[in-house]
Amino acid sequence: MIKALVFLATGFEEIEAVTIVDILRRSNIQVTTAGLTPNPIEGAHKLKIFSDKSVDEISDQEFDAIICPGGAPGYKNFRKDSRVIRIIKNAYDQNKVVAAICAAPAVLSDAEILENKKCTIYPGTEDELIKGKGTPKSEKVVVDGNIITSKGPATALEFALKIVEVLAGKQVADAVKRKVLANIVC
Repeated sequence: MIKALVFLATGFEEIEAVTIVDILRRSNIQVTTAGLTPNPIEGAHKLKIFSDKSVDEISDQEFDAIICPGGAPGYKNFRKDSRVIRIIKNAYDQNKVVAAICAAPAVLSDAEILENKKCTIYPGTEDELIKGKGTPKSEKVVVDGNIITSKGPATALEFALKIVEVLAGKQVADAVKRKVLANIVC
């Protein structure tokens, strides 16, 4: 079974986190949410979610994909956490999928995995990608090797479906896309 890890930190973007988890689970991908702080974890707009595990309880070796939703101060909390940076670096080095949306691609920059990679980020924060030697693109979702990035809340559905496509194949992604009526909007 394909396994994905979604980090949750105080101030995460609710639309992004919930969309990612929902779409991946609909695609029969086993998703584990890992909180940086004890439960419940409060999102940027006061929605509280209970993570499946603490980041201290997980082994990055067991996952095929590591995913960071954005949100402020959520992405800033990821940036400050050495456990998150270490897990991202390890996953990248093992050629696992590493994905981030909204401002969270800045975390990938901090993890030093964007060099010579095409990527995208929340509009107006492209300097974060450049700092990490990434090449900013204007597309809603960008895939370069094992890195997937996206712009923000409005692109969360397309982002999640792209992760499914990369992990489980286009046929699975297209089936889920039709089932949730995403084929109407993306």
